[in-house]
Amino acid sequence: MRVRRLRIPKERIGSVIGPDGEVKNRLEKETETEIDLDSETGEVIVKSSEEKPLQALAACDIIKAVGRGFSPEHAFNLLDDDMYLEVIDITRYTGGSEKAKSRLKGRVIGRNGRTRQAIEENAEVFVSIYGKSIAIIGGPERLQIAREAIAMLLDGAPHSAVYKFLEQKRRELKRLPDLWKK
Repeated sequence: MRVRRLRIPKERIGSVIGPDGEVKNRLEKETETEIDLDSETGEVIVKSSEEKPLQALAACDIIKAVGRGFSPEHAFNLLDDDMYLEVIDITRYTGGSEKAKSRLKGRVIGRNGRTRQAIEENAEVFVSIYGKSIAIIGGPERLQIAREAIAMLLDGAPHSAVYKFLEQKRRELKRLPDLWKK
């Protein structure tokens, strides 16, 4: 038996459990793991068999994603082998200033959520801004595009430049042939 431990914000434990335990039960069933959650500390223990260690990693990624503010529906996309979770720590850009952290989160969200939506639509990813992090779920190429756009915003680039970058990358993605289809 393999055991993995992780910690998520206490207020997100309920989202991992879901109504009547639905999310936790689905996660255990689809990843063939056993999950124990401590709502007092936010600690999560994921147990898996020795034969299927990757299942435990997938369960941990899904739990991390929900802990970083994603809905369980979006987090379950991580069961797909071509989907990944990336977490960007905003404090790398702010030092420890709460005011700067709030300002940077606001830049990534944009007025009425417009910037976040533009990133999601153009890069075809899911984005969550929660606490001191920005998390992204998507395929490798799309994650790179979203990461670059977010880095531009965190570094102070004008929103118009980021929108232009995203539109250019979206056009480039559409021109690429799908190498896996015949």
